[in-house]
Amino acid sequence: MGDPKPTVVVTGISGNLGTRLLPLLTEFDVIGVDITPPVTDLPLRFERMDLGEEQSCRQLFVLLRDCQPAAVVHLAFVLDPVRAGVLDVDRMWQINVAGTARVMEAVTEANHEATVVQKFVFVSSVAAYGSDLSGPVTEEHPLAGHTLPYAIHKMESDKVVQQRAPALRGCSVYMLRPHIFAGASVENYMIGAFRGTPNGQSDRAAKMRSRGKRLPCMLPSGPKYLENQIQFVHIDDAARLITHILEKKEPESQRLTVLNVAGRGEPLTFGRCIELAQARLVRVPGKLAFKIALRMLWRFGITATPPEAAPYITGEYVMNTGRLQKFLGADYEDVIRYSIADAFSDCFKSEAPVVVEQPSTEKQL
Repeated sequence: MGDPKPTVVVTGISGNLGTRLLPLLTEFDVIGVDITPPVTDLPLRFERMDLGEEQSCRQLFVLLRDCQPAAVVHLAFVLDPVRAGVLDVDRMWQINVAGTARVMEAVTEANHEATVVQKFVFVSSVAAYGSDLSGPVTEEHPLAGHTLPYAIHKMESDKVVQQRAPALRGCSVYMLRPHIFAGASVENYMIGAFRGTPNGQSDRAAKMRSRGKRLPCMLPSGPKYLENQIQFVHIDDAARLITHILEKKEPESQRLTVLNVAGRGEPLTFGRCIELAQARLVRVPGKLAFKIALRMLWRFGITATPPEAAPYITGEYVMNTGRLQKFLGADYEDVIRYSIADAFSDCFKSEAPVVVEQPSTEKQL
């Protein structure tokens, strides 16, 4: 018999990225952590755990101590409070920011006497940089997430990982900052805006969905908003990148590796995205009118996109991914298989179902 497979613990296993990652982890025994189990026939040990509760730190430490995993992948995060059923912002913070700290504390304690967990992977977000950047930013750019709780929590969790990475005792830490996830299975604020998904929880939104009604894509007036550039990364490429990191044999020269992640090729303009999505465009007088309109759609339960997301819909934020290309080297095109344009276009080949009940806590912008 061969050597036993190494074990990997994945938090947020039941979310979209978790379920896309699971089929790729054939070289590992997988322990999935989440509030609800994933829908899968693949081999998996599931552990029910709520990282928003303080006791989860002890629970996770005991799990790591007993199972001795080689790696921990932390995906558990609330993006959309409506879809996740987490409407209280303090509760959301407990899951997102405090939950990240709890996971890192558990890893630290598990590695107290000897290095058990050798790799820790955390998925941050482009939203941590803020909503309107001056150009393609590198990983050293200051974090300035604001307004939107998800963006603020990603920024704060990002800082938690940076601060705690040296304490993980022999564990290599990988922090990924992906741009907006795309793909047929993806449902998030930005993709929903281009799809025109009436994803609110009102009866009216439900009727609109049942009739196949599509909301127009809304932007403030003026040419700059159509010319603003945006990037995407296919969710399957993100899953391949995580798998690549887990299977990587060469040790890192530094304890913390931070990587901007986006699809291959040039960014898209918002105007080009609207064309590819075949969406109807509606212009409003300015940013204030845009935010008011978004607030009305939110208040009446037509959309799950909160008005706090307005700066991220009207802003421009593009990342430099040169470090990712260097990190992957010859494997770059095998891992990042989709161009930005192809990743976005895949969102419209097969419409993802609109989920309004409570799913996993793993959701990415």
